[in-house]
Amino acid sequence: MSKGRVVIAGGSGFLGRSLAGDLAGGDYDVSILTRTPASRGGLITEIKWDGRTQGDWTDAIDGAAAVINLTGKSVNCRYTPENRKEIVESRINSVRAIGEAIGRARSKPPVWVQAGSLAIYGDTGDRVCDENAPVGEGFSVETCVSWEKSLADLKLDNTRKVLLRIGFALGGEGGALEPLAGLARRFLGGTTGSGRQFISWLHLDDLNRIFRRSIERNEMLGAYNATGPNPVTNREFMRELRRAVHRPWSPPVPSWAVRIGARMMGTEAELALTGRRCIPRRLLDSGFEFQHPHLRDALADLLS
Repeated sequence: MSKGRVVIAGGSGFLGRSLAGDLAGGDYDVSILTRTPASRGGLITEIKWDGRTQGDWTDAIDGAAAVINLTGKSVNCRYTPENRKEIVESRINSVRAIGEAIGRARSKPPVWVQAGSLAIYGDTGDRVCDENAPVGEGFSVETCVSWEKSLADLKLDNTRKVLLRIGFALGGEGGALEPLAGLARRFLGGTTGSGRQFISWLHLDDLNRIFRRSIERNEMLGAYNATGPNPVTNREFMRELRRAVHRPWSPPVPSWAVRIGARMMGTEAELALTGRRCIPRRLLDSGFEFQHPHLRDALADLLS
């Protein structure tokens, strides 16, 4: 028996594909909102939307058990003026479009789970950040602040809003771990820059469990750090990654080389050279137990 319909906006990417499969396996019907719908079959359907205007997709919102919004242009790009504009607008426009659709729905979804980012804390150095930590500074921080404000400004009395500030999600298929593991196997998995920048990571299975908890536990409300309990430095992360793929050593990559490589690959060096040391204080205080709290075990599970 179905537990109801969950609508995942922007659900055709790495996180969305995994979450859709997890929810379908837990007896939810899943409707994915995407620009390029495909035929899926089973409990998962795909519906066309453009991420900003109303359309036939709003029928899926009416009567849904939950809405999850993962929409947003990837930050893995050069921060040109055009890309900055699209990064910001893709996030804010999708929130406004979903908010309008919920406002018009006859049977309003009882919960909306909105993706956010730990980037809101900026480059934290050694500072440990829980949900009460101050925001940082820079373009990524400003984007996150505007993103979260667009959700907070919506008055939806009958819909509980949960914001998940998501960390570096590790999955066995897709995402950033796959290319990193490939580099490590080719003896290119050395420490990046100073190696002291922190990585707040979590296993994709635990992230899916956090999403399900957000849907099913009525006491969940407001912002949560959706990351594992044990952030590590880049030096530690790369050492454990090399261990997982049986490569004892790789030469370190100095900051200047990261900047040159990032420009050649069409991305920003700050994605590798800055870091965040965040902990999921609210999840831990509520009794959530991570199945993969330690990096070595998580990597072994994903890369074995």
